Amino acid sequence: MLDAMVESSAVAGVFVVALGMVLTPGPNMIYLVSRSVTQGRRAGIISLGGVAVGFAVYLVATNLGVSALFVAVPELYTAVRLAGAAYLAWLAWNALRPGGVSVFTPQDVSHDPPRRLFTMGLMTSLLNPKIAVMYLSLIPQFVDIDAGDVLAQGLLLGSVQVAVSVGVNLAIVLAAGGIAVFLARRPSWLRVQRYAMGAVLGVLAVSLALDTRSATDGRTG
Repeated sequence: MLDAMVESSAVAGVFVVALGMVLTPGPNMIYLVSRSVTQGRRAGIISLGGVAVGFAVYLVATNLGVSALFVAVPELYTAVRLAGAAYLAWLAWNALRPGGVSVFTPQDVSHDPPRRLFTMGLMTSLLNPKIAVMYLSLIPQFVDIDAGDVLAQGLLLGSVQVAVSVGVNLAIVLAAGGIAVFLARRPSWLRVQRYAMGAVLGVLAVSLALDTRSATDGRTG
């Protein structure tokens, strides 16, 4: 039944968009990498569990009408957008500021218990502006209203995003330790990685802050 409602091209479109979004440096990636490097793969996987639940919250909430709330109260959407931009700007500053360190640099920090790891992963996901943009503006563009059962279509297409994001982030968690060792032997590469990530985050923050389109307008990044 769902196969008849959802075109393969729509599934492929969401897959490509989700892959592009998850590969762009953002709060989720930074948190998962930092926890995996400083506390090990198990901590990274527990944190990823929280991130995945955050995806599920967005998936269910947006398909049950939260997007309609943002359309009805545009000021609320603006507040969420600016909060997300501020969060990205803060992450960019931490990467670019004098004395800043790369997320791949092992640090002597206290080890969080599993519950805190999961909770921080969940909160990082819920506050991630990229995920809000994905569910509020991008995925709805692939829903075919004429095919019927819009809720089922939205849930299925959102599930594609969850699968892609969790899969890519799991690979990042598992590889983070090896990447950290590789970069530790090449300090100049570590600095380049830090500045590049900070620059990308800064551009995303400015772009999000200056974007005056509404929740009903389409977005491409």
